[in-house]
Amino acid sequence: MTVVRSPTRVPSPRRREILDAAARLFAARGFHGVSIEEIGGAVGISGPALYRHFSGKESLLTEMLLDVSDRLLTAAIERVTAASDGAEALDALVAGQIDFALDHPALITVHDRELGNVPTADRRRIRRLQRLYVEEWVTVLSELYPAAPPPRLRAATHAVFGLLNSTPHSAGELPRDAMAALLHHMARASLAALVNDR
Repeated sequence: MTVVRSPTRVPSPRRREILDAAARLFAARGFHGVSIEEIGGAVGISGPALYRHFSGKESLLTEMLLDVSDRLLTAAIERVTAASDGAEALDALVAGQIDFALDHPALITVHDRELGNVPTADRRRIRRLQRLYVEEWVTVLSELYPAAPPPRLRAATHAVFGLLNSTPHSAGELPRDAMAALLHHMARASLAALVNDR
């Protein structure tokens, strides 16, 4: 599935450093529990200096969630386009989501807890990017499970996201490679239930 969309601004390395630090702080203490001064201190700059990069915490949170939503969608399109068939595309999508979940558990927590603090128009943009990401999965799954109607494929996709995005609760339980392999096996096993569509 190819979509035409306006690209999200790619953060500079410094902005990326600030976004990553803010994600860790927001995940640990909540959006309202973290000050601009603390975010600046986490990357070695003063609070006022942070305003050269972001107009405030709200704009920082907005860019954080827009950026990750855009990156997930872009990577999914690239993975699906490069795959030779539906099975390979699905494996690539699952692997990509696992990489994200294992590498960025703080972003999962921030999204779940703090999306409501993003301005309405930007929240709609984030949701649109996420819907497009889901549809990449649905398109691949429809090729592999043609008897399953789209609402069932969509529900299965969200269920798999719930499984894979459980990493904030399981980080460090297993070595990364072992955890990735376990998650991949569980995701594919759960999606195999679509064979028995009713």
